[in-house]
Amino acid sequence: MPHDRGMRWKRGHTGGIEDRRAQGSTGGGFGMGGLGGGGGIPLPASLGGGGAIIVIVIFLALQFLAGGSGSLGSSLDGIGGQPAVDPGTSVDLSNNGDMVEFMGYVLDDANDLWADTFERAGQAYQAAPLVLFEGSTISGCGPASSRTGPFYCPADRKVYVDLDFFTELRARFGAPGDFAQAYVIAHEIGHHVQTVTGIAGQVRQLQQQDPGRSNELSVSMELQADCLAGIWAQSVYEQGDLEAGDIEEGLGAAAAVGDDRIQAGAGVDVNPETWTHGSAAQRMEWFQRGYETGDPAACDTFG
Repeated sequence: MPHDRGMRWKRGHTGGIEDRRAQGSTGGGFGMGGLGGGGGIPLPASLGGGGAIIVIVIFLALQFLAGGSGSLGSSLDGIGGQPAVDPGTSVDLSNNGDMVEFMGYVLDDANDLWADTFERAGQAYQAAPLVLFEGSTISGCGPASSRTGPFYCPADRKVYVDLDFFTELRARFGAPGDFAQAYVIAHEIGHHVQTVTGIAGQVRQLQQQDPGRSNELSVSMELQADCLAGIWAQSVYEQGDLEAGDIEEGLGAAAAVGDDRIQAGAGVDVNPETWTHGSAAQRMEWFQRGYETGDPAACDTFG
């Protein structure tokens, strides 16, 4: 898979990667909705009481990220995953090596940003690993396939990606470029931040208490992850590592995976009531907001 030139990056960042590609497919194929409690980038497949407390928890979490203090717990769900190989011990760079090293760099850079943010607030942050797989695999949230799209599993706190997704992102969704790929990783790390701060667990609790708001809350979660990805993008800009057109690539990727674009592309009615990730316009808006402000407190998509 060719790697486009663009954002400046460095090789040698594979320590956070768990490479399962040599294992081949594990289990059968599963479409959207086959995972419990995770957040991710959608692919077209099947389309289809405590509120005040939740708002307070989210507000406190965002203030914490913005430089406040205090300890915020998290509530995880999942079924337990397969034993993992140690990240970085057997990464195959003969298979899409440039892409793998780029993914590793973005992963480390995003994790480093949030580790610094947490440290300034006097809290610990454990970096999320990246699992590469081909076809299908088993996560702590259950079986997954390439049809699932990239996703984050809160039960094992790992990001899962089949690199073939980026071919589809470019060819099918019209979102080429290395920063489009970087946006995907940064978005999934945003879900990790939501888990560590306790936002994700509290939102899942409210979804169980009020199923009628499940999709609405899911959209808010995804848009917040987009905003957190935008904050990472601003940190890359501040490091002087962005090239002309990079942010446009990120915005293009955010728009390409909007629920309205996916529904229209699938030839079905565009129905906001069925959305779980937000429209193209919403996803661009919140990514842009994170990029322009660099402030986690500006990422309150639940307000």
